[in-house]
Amino acid sequence: MKKRTLGQSDLQVSPICLGTMTFGEQVAEPQAHAILDQALEAGVDFWDTAEMYSVPARQETYGATETILGRWFAKNPHKRAKVVLASKVAGPSRGMPWIREGKGLTAQDIVASCEASLRRLQTDVIDLYQIHWPERNVPAFGAMYFDPAQERTQTSILEQLETLDRLVREGKIRHIGLSNETPYGVHEFVRLAEQHNLARVVSIQNPYALTNRWYENALDETCFRLNVGLLAYSPLAFGALTGKYDDSGIFSAAAPRGRLSIYESTQKQRWGRESALAAAKRYNALARENGLTPTQLALAFVYHKWQVASTIIGVTSQAQLEEDLAAWNVALSSQVLEAIDEIRLELRDPAV
Repeated sequence: MKKRTLGQSDLQVSPICLGTMTFGEQVAEPQAHAILDQALEAGVDFWDTAEMYSVPARQETYGATETILGRWFAKNPHKRAKVVLASKVAGPSRGMPWIREGKGLTAQDIVASCEASLRRLQTDVIDLYQIHWPERNVPAFGAMYFDPAQERTQTSILEQLETLDRLVREGKIRHIGLSNETPYGVHEFVRLAEQHNLARVVSIQNPYALTNRWYENALDETCFRLNVGLLAYSPLAFGALTGKYDDSGIFSAAAPRGRLSIYESTQKQRWGRESALAAAKRYNALARENGLTPTQLALAFVYHKWQVASTIIGVTSQAQLEEDLAAWNVALSSQVLEAIDEIRLELRDPAV
């Protein structure tokens, strides 16, 4: 896998990124460390985490994933320089008072979160530090429409940028990114950075999968023209695009173990909607009709889209990691790509 430059930065990242949010919940520390070893050996040296992980978010496991990564770095200090390490500061609380009580994302919030992440990760610098979700009112995490009546901004984008720029100048982070953002948000962060000579965002981490191609509705043009790289998350739609729920669904006792079947909180999210699961089943059938596994179809589609700088994969076993990496070598024919677009034209993006 040839490295890619992330946005307007000096970060050279692998086109597959290891997402770690299962570490500390579905994956115990010894197995997590084995997965990290395997990923690095395979050339996946771009790793993503967040202060709120593991998931689903609970007070008891807040910071657990970063702690597990930090212990791996402590055991392998000579390998820290080989890894491009990304983490995130949580946005406004969203029902998680153990992260912060306030509704904004103040300078004090950002600095405190960054310093706590550095301690847990046992590192001096985070290579890419991202705002996990916008501070302002936006349609995200399953909300489809912008509602002006929900305005609640308390911390300006400029104040957030100035704080992140300060962390860059202090050497605590190298570059900054966004997550779960909109075209307006990307433009405004870039505009203000250029106007005030502040750190410029180099990436955006947003969902992108066969059942959620919302990114292609204007945000891809925004990021292309502003040179902001997409870090595509949930390419397997929380497992729905692996085919494992096609026969049993997610609610039956026979459903395979996975985020959608185990955790009630995820069943209520966009990936667990009846329409999203039905669409996933259509794509999974298309894969089998063309001699592919559903996982191969879903990952190959995202891996090789021009819009994607790096695809974030989340695994719970070394076998899953091996399967996901093998899909890098799958090329989809023009006929299969046309069939994918035909399904999307009919069903649109049910997991938005």
